[in-house]
Amino acid sequence: MAYLRLREVVKSYDGKVAAVDHISIDVERGEFVTFLGPSGSGKTTTLLMIAGFEHPTGGAIELGGHDLVARKPYQRNIGMVFQSYALFPHMTAARNVAFPLKMRRFPRREIRPRAEKMLALVGLGGLAERYPRELSGGQQQRVALARGLVFDPDLLLLDEPLGALDKNLREQMQVEIKRIHREIGTTTIYVTHDQTEAMTMSDRVAVFRNGRIEQVGSPLEVYNRPVNRFVGEFIGDSNFFAAHVDPARPGWIELDRIGPVRIAAANLPAGAVDLMIRPERLRPRPASGSDDNAFDMMVDDIINYGDSILVLGKMRGLPLRARIGGGAPDALRPGATLPLAWAPADAHVLPRRSAK
Repeated sequence: MAYLRLREVVKSYDGKVAAVDHISIDVERGEFVTFLGPSGSGKTTTLLMIAGFEHPTGGAIELGGHDLVARKPYQRNIGMVFQSYALFPHMTAARNVAFPLKMRRFPRREIRPRAEKMLALVGLGGLAERYPRELSGGQQQRVALARGLVFDPDLLLLDEPLGALDKNLREQMQVEIKRIHREIGTTTIYVTHDQTEAMTMSDRVAVFRNGRIEQVGSPLEVYNRPVNRFVGEFIGDSNFFAAHVDPARPGWIELDRIGPVRIAAANLPAGAVDLMIRPERLRPRPASGSDDNAFDMMVDDIINYGDSILVLGKMRGLPLRARIGGGAPDALRPGATLPLAWAPADAHVLPRRSAK
């Protein structure tokens, strides 16, 4: 049995519109699962129902085989870390971390050593006596993380904890949170709208939209094999082409306005589909030699990222984006023709009905 189980969970604030619409997901003990989605997709509301700060309209939430819905928030032994840190300004870092232990009536002799050990784990061993106003944003977030873990929670919930940090500090904290998770193994649910956070930190990702879960899978699974166009567009950069499948021609697919191309997928049902190709899967075509799917791209613009370039253009009048490693050749400029190719296995076929 899964450690954390959500079954057909519903939340409606007005009895008419469901903010969370029949969500079901299983989380194994020790997993790091990210709830990813745009604002208003239901991910934070789901997190708050697990924590007990919101009551579900319907459905079941279980942790370790026990019903959570019937328990008050303070009875759930769940750690919570917020984006706003929520530290007590009149308490030192050590006292902030020790606060949950005092509320749970831990033995007095254990409180200080536990708090100091947890501060050392998050890299703040020498800052125990500083007040929040004397700490940077990243340091305050580490204190909040230590406070959420110090009492050995059964589950750790993090609600966009890095949203207030700058890019470099955010990346450092991603590495730190993942390191801490590896060391202590606490089952973790992480909420974010940042794709990079979800891809770099998670064991699995649950992609939310309009109160529902569209897909649950490993980061590479949801990136390389999205179940529908929304997931493909929300996670990473993508090219989509309208196409049709003819079962009489296995290994081929007909792209609208382009013609037949080879694909690796087999046993596809006949009908309209979308073909997805990630920009980094498109590669420059050598002057000599043949490729399965070769074409010319008319260049409209170039964006240089240093380690790669993003080429914007068209293929037979259809918009196209190609990401190429290294610097841009001198000849590559707006108006130029760029020969490209892609392998059959690099494309992913999606049902057209999922594009809505």
